[in-house]
Amino acid sequence: MTQKTTLPKAVTAEKTRKWHFLDASDQVLGRLSTKIAVLLMGKHKRDFAPQVDCGDFVVVTNTDKLRVTGNKLDDKFYFRHSGYANGAKTIPYKRQMEQDSTKVLELAVKRMLDDNKLRDRRLKRLRIFAGAQKQFAAAKAVKTEAAK
Repeated sequence: MTQKTTLPKAVTAEKTRKWHFLDASDQVLGRLSTKIAVLLMGKHKRDFAPQVDCGDFVVVTNTDKLRVTGNKLDDKFYFRHSGYANGAKTIPYKRQMEQDSTKVLELAVKRMLDDNKLRDRRLKRLRIFAGAQKQFAAAKAVKTEAAK
């Protein structure tokens, strides 16, 4: 008896995309970002294939109310380098949350996705807002409760 493997087509993946609305209030940064990465990749779907971009749209609100566990509030730093000599900069987590809390979640999700050609396309389907947002009410909503 032969078994057939069916692969999802990119056209059907485009048609079956859904919108997921997540509230980041009192959510742990790492656990929320893994849930978002799974939704963006489409791993929660039955017809997932790693080479096909079959993920959904994700809208995250209230990122200014994210929390971290342990001593990360004091110990976590964000590092970047310009490429020039002495071009290294580190920003503490606490200051980054004060300046732009959406960047914290965006970097966490970006680093959880595979570094390939699909990553930029997947990140375009991610919308992050610091406060409450009602803009995407017209989209077909699938209320996704983040695990607490």
